[in-house]
Amino acid sequence: MSLLELESINSGYGHFQALFDVNLRIEEKETHAIIGANGAGKSTLLRTICGLIKTEPADKVRFDGQAIGAMSPHKRVGLGISYVPEGRWVFPSLTVHENLQVGAHSKRTGVWNIDKVYELFPLLARLKNRQAFGLSGGEQQALSIARGLMSNPRLLLLDEVSLGLAPVVVEKIYQAMPAIVDSGTTVLLVEQDVGQAMKFADRVTCMLEGRLVLEGAPGEISQEAIFAAYFGV
Repeated sequence: MSLLELESINSGYGHFQALFDVNLRIEEKETHAIIGANGAGKSTLLRTICGLIKTEPADKVRFDGQAIGAMSPHKRVGLGISYVPEGRWVFPSLTVHENLQVGAHSKRTGVWNIDKVYELFPLLARLKNRQAFGLSGGEQQALSIARGLMSNPRLLLLDEVSLGLAPVVVEKIYQAMPAIVDSGTTVLLVEQDVGQAMKFADRVTCMLEGRLVLEGAPGEISQEAIFAAYFGV
């Protein structure tokens, strides 16, 4: 049994359908990257998994064998699914430390706590009393990921980690990823930076116009196949 199973998912927003017959399995403790161009449906996929978009029937989405398609987002957090959304959403009026405390509201037990995330991102420890609106883009991204870890997730959903950040900042963010994986956390990552995705992930899936069009281990997929799948040529 896979940790996460999606079966024939058709999802979207009102009358707009963004996902078409998506089937996906994520195994325990793997790192899986979803790549694709803007509008491919990558973020919609993560929102469907975390519960911001509900699916019917409920057993179309299963987490550790349990049907969760109709479950609210906060209940999915309680099960161990944490979502770090695109755009570095933080609580701007709260300090770094207060943002992290909010992330622990589910009270799930595990390896991640305030001290552990400060160890993972030392820059946050130095900024713990600063309000989040005063942080740089890279600092806000680190805070978003750290806050997601505070719920001690079994599955961490990361949406567009590198979006809008300078390459040197992206590199620093990705340097923290092995420690997250080594803690036993399963990571499902949406990324437009194909190079970073290929270096980080155990498996890569390419999306095009709401469909999964290519999947495999980075060492098994050629650059030509990725290019063709990414752009639909």
